[in-house]
Amino acid sequence: MKLPLRRWLLGIAAALLLGAGALVWVVSTRLPTDDEVAARIADTFEERFGVALKVGGAHWELFPVPMLVLTDIATDQPKPITLRRVSAQLQLAPLLRRVIAVDEIEVDGLVLPRASVRAFRGKGPRPQEGGAGAIALPAPWTLAPVPVEQVRWRDVSWIDRRDIALAYDGDIRFDPGWRPRQARIERAGTPSPVRLRLDRQAGQDRWRTRIDVGGGTWNGVSRLETLPDGKLQLSADLEPRQIDIESLVQAFGRRTSVAGRFSGTTTLSAEAASAEELGALVRSLHTRTTFSVQPATLTKLDVAKAVTTAGISRGGTTRLDELTGTLDTQGTEDGVVMQYSNLKARSGVLTASGNLKVFNRRLDGEIAVDLVDGVVGVPLKLGGTMSDPELSLTGAALTGAAIGSAVLPGVGTAIGARVGQQVEKLFGTDKPKAKPTKPMKPTEPAAGPKQVAPRH
Repeated sequence: MKLPLRRWLLGIAAALLLGAGALVWVVSTRLPTDDEVAARIADTFEERFGVALKVGGAHWELFPVPMLVLTDIATDQPKPITLRRVSAQLQLAPLLRRVIAVDEIEVDGLVLPRASVRAFRGKGPRPQEGGAGAIALPAPWTLAPVPVEQVRWRDVSWIDRRDIALAYDGDIRFDPGWRPRQARIERAGTPSPVRLRLDRQAGQDRWRTRIDVGGGTWNGVSRLETLPDGKLQLSADLEPRQIDIESLVQAFGRRTSVAGRFSGTTTLSAEAASAEELGALVRSLHTRTTFSVQPATLTKLDVAKAVTTAGISRGGTTRLDELTGTLDTQGTEDGVVMQYSNLKARSGVLTASGNLKVFNRRLDGEIAVDLVDGVVGVPLKLGGTMSDPELSLTGAALTGAAIGSAVLPGVGTAIGARVGQQVEKLFGTDKPKAKPTKPMKPTEPAAGPKQVAPRH
């Protein structure tokens, strides 16, 4: 290699090294210190939310890429929200202009007790167009128009009102306007996959939706729409296919009294007053699923036994050829209300129809059972809890059952129950009690015949 060329290459290398050194120096001098970042985040958090925040550690990593790392974060609450580690990988060029543009955020070990999260409802900033105000930053730092490209999380646990902790993993890639381009959410630590995946369709506010759960699928399309009055509306049309009920329920720490695989159709809807009320969107969630389970097993109830014997029946099993109906779920401040309607069950021994409401694990419903031998519409009350359901005859139906069993044991009990139900409907057992009549005010005794004094 000729000497002039070698000198020229060495000169370029030296210039690059000097430039890199100068760049590192500029970045180092313009970034806030670790202690400043930790203190500023804690102060700003408390100013906005009214809850103190402890930041155990904060530091910058400049190589191989700029990165901010926060560790051991906790809110000052009776049941604190805690975060083991969060990191933000930043883009260097905007950083020199004191603009934060994040390539990736990683969250590890976040614990969210329900009661503690509710304390933040309606407070603080929400993600908006352009990303302004979404994250507390020391002035004069600002966010880029598209502030975050991707968010990943591991071991994020939600603790519900019953202190059941459910852990989730996942990631989201964003388009402008905080629209998810792709999203994945998985239940961590389950025997079979429990996973939601979203894929945005050609820049529209429509997402291909794929759910794997219970060994089956729950696929369809989700939509997000801003209405003319500014309200935000979420909707979806999904098709559950061959989902194992017990596996589905157990994946979320719950129990069920029905076994089998169901298929059907599901519609979903939710609404919020504005794009800033994303929490309200989740709380207003309503779903309707029309389902068919073939075959099905009631794992904790013996319906035939309840029909042919008076009193409360618990335990046992009932095998059904088919169970169909409609399930409506509605979020409330105190939990999710599940309303089963048009329930119909069929087997070689009996058919049944009825309705059921489930709220906070309590059961409240009625079913009418038709036996193959001609007994029609035996009324049963369904109560108890999800883990300990019970069937019983009530009111006049119970009286009729006692009469029926005295005349003819077994089937006679069921016939008597039916007769008792009709008597109950005819005369009514829920009539309001007659109001007691007010006592009459005491009056002067009526005057009798006038006494005439005898003459002497």
